[in-house]
Amino acid sequence: MSDRPTLTDRAALARFRLRAKRRQDDPALFLHSAAALEIKERLTEVNRRFTSPAVVTGFADFWRQTFPDATVVGDDATLTLVPGAHDLVIHAMALHWSDDPVGQLIQCARALRPDGLFLAVLPGGRSLHELRACLAEAEARLTGGLSPRVLPMGEIRDLGGLLGRAGLALPVADALTLTASYRDLTHLCTDLRAMGETNALSARPRHFSRRNLFAEAARHYAATYPADDGRISATYELIFLTGWTAHESQQKPLRPGSAITRLAAALGAKTPD
Repeated sequence: MSDRPTLTDRAALARFRLRAKRRQDDPALFLHSAAALEIKERLTEVNRRFTSPAVVTGFADFWRQTFPDATVVGDDATLTLVPGAHDLVIHAMALHWSDDPVGQLIQCARALRPDGLFLAVLPGGRSLHELRACLAEAEARLTGGLSPRVLPMGEIRDLGGLLGRAGLALPVADALTLTASYRDLTHLCTDLRAMGETNALSARPRHFSRRNLFAEAARHYAATYPADDGRISATYELIFLTGWTAHESQQKPLRPGSAITRLAAALGAKTPD
């Protein structure tokens, strides 16, 4: 057994997801719905008909309904994907909980045929920044310390770099920001629970929080991040990662020093005689 510290308590995450799956018609799955809609839109822009897609996710029922022709597998450390069996692999709303995101991408890449498309969607670093700030402010004020209460999520630049490390070509990373409003902090936490995004960090506090911690965080949240009609606002950032398995038909960068036209000439700039 490895002594390497783990980010996620997988047993707790499984419990939280099971609880959420009992409420899959709940509007809280709007984040998954938004991700799925955006992925479908992006696939229409690819001049390709995918015949053997696969989806890696912690919410199999939802994504199976979204992509009924896809092979759907869980986001376990070892993915049950057959090497070279797919022309499209989607890693759907699960990569942020992985202890080894590069390993997840490598396994997805191995499951793709040459010139196959990999597409991942996951919450990014700006997600719930309001909640993170308010909990930290309240806990520091009441206890003088901080506890890991919200999952640390990657920034787009760092996440985009994973594509190259996984050996994927033509890498692209971009983001979509969504803003939701809630009645109060309790309403927001209820929504996160219904999405299976409750705190499943291995290093999370294992004791009951002080009664006044969330009351103080709620007060600070309402004062700092108000929305219309006395509600509060919350940010969700969805990051999309796209890459292809190598193929001879793909565009390739020129070898350094092989250019035959000067940049100044291409730009029409005047140069000293």
